[in-house]
Amino acid sequence: MKRFWTLSLRARLMIIGLAGVSIALIMGGVAFFGALTYTVDRTLDNEALASAGEVAAMVNENRLPSPVPVSGAQVVQVVDDQQRVIGGSVTADRLTPLLRQNELATALAGEAVRVDGLRVGVSGPLRVRAVPAGTAAAPVSVIVALPYGDVLATRTALRNALLITFPLLLGALAAVAWRVIGWTLRPVEHLRAGAEQISRTGRLSGSARGERLPVPPAADEIRALAVTLNEMLDRLADAQERQRSFVADAAHELRSPLASIQAQLEVAGRLGDGGTLPSDVMPDVKRLTGIVEDLLLLARADADTKPPARLNRIDACELLAELTRAYAGARVPVALVADRPVMIMVDADELHRAIGNLVDNAVRHARTQVEVAARIDQSWAVISVSDDGPGIAPEDRERVFERFTRLDDARGRSSGGAGLGLAIVRELITRAGGTVALTAPAPPWNTRAEVRLLVAQVQQSGTDPVADS
Repeated sequence: MKRFWTLSLRARLMIIGLAGVSIALIMGGVAFFGALTYTVDRTLDNEALASAGEVAAMVNENRLPSPVPVSGAQVVQVVDDQQRVIGGSVTADRLTPLLRQNELATALAGEAVRVDGLRVGVSGPLRVRAVPAGTAAAPVSVIVALPYGDVLATRTALRNALLITFPLLLGALAAVAWRVIGWTLRPVEHLRAGAEQISRTGRLSGSARGERLPVPPAADEIRALAVTLNEMLDRLADAQERQRSFVADAAHELRSPLASIQAQLEVAGRLGDGGTLPSDVMPDVKRLTGIVEDLLLLARADADTKPPARLNRIDACELLAELTRAYAGARVPVALVADRPVMIMVDADELHRAIGNLVDNAVRHARTQVEVAARIDQSWAVISVSDDGPGIAPEDRERVFERFTRLDDARGRSSGGAGLGLAIVRELITRAGGTVALTAPAPPWNTRAEVRLLVAQVQQSGTDPVADS
């Protein structure tokens, strides 16, 4: 039963429907066979009893002819209480009674008795009924038998026909039901495919209210479900739009006062006003400014009307060399490994921001060194940032790209980072048509962030990178 509920809805409906039809067919077949059997047996018994009654009347009136007249293939015997045959039809044995003593008692009690036809020299079984006749001083029994073989053969043929027809009928019904159920559930499959598309693209709002589930034309429960789900998506889109607008507006409104505070602190620091306060507060102000800029960037990235990336042909090694020079005074050395030019089509500012976030993250957690490398792997340009820090558990390597994700062992608020850096990296790299992932390379490196972008020549020629890689 537990496995049944793991099957598809289509399969479960098929099983339930076929089980119901099978039970109905079996019950109907048994009822039909039983009714037919009862009717035929009753007809034979009525015919035999009618003939026995006529012969008994002749006996009672002392006018029993010899031989006893019969119709068809009936077998009639008249026996006395000593089991002696005193009369019978031409089809009956005049010496040996058809029924034995116990069989005769059963027949006289009102029950039908089935005997072998060989007793009277005929093939097939006989159905025998008996009635009493005569006087109390000279009682006799009238026995009437009818051939029963044809009836049994017909009954057997009917039973076999039902046993063969029912499975064939069930097979035909199963084929029809499978198609009908599939046709009925087709709108449900369309709803599922639409929901999967919305889940994959994440388009809830924007022009034409984003993507919505298809509404079937039939006015049934599935249409009501689709309408309800679309209304729910509209409410989610409204909530998402309000959240996005709030983040964007809040970040935009905070930029101006933070810039003013930073400028005033810089002026105060140069003039020597405020003692050590400017130098003490400036790191927090810069950190808060960075968080606001990150929030504003993500809010713009979430917008459905965001502009496309400005792609330009650049040498990734030159960009990385410029970036690593900015970390000359970092807490750990940042080395660049690149043996030849790596040409890519990207937005240089966005790539600089993405790789800068990766290097910031590596410098923050490295113990002794950070390595930035660029190489070509078939049709891909691979940029990697490695560090010898504590590393990241495999189950967390994908989660760290979610927004505001902070790992207790690797990050702390005192060391900076608001959980937005890697989310921004993935957004910017995705805009450039690439991918980013964390791996655990061989020592001395414990963590490596690997960015893959199409090399410029492949992207311009339209070669499929998936096939080449």
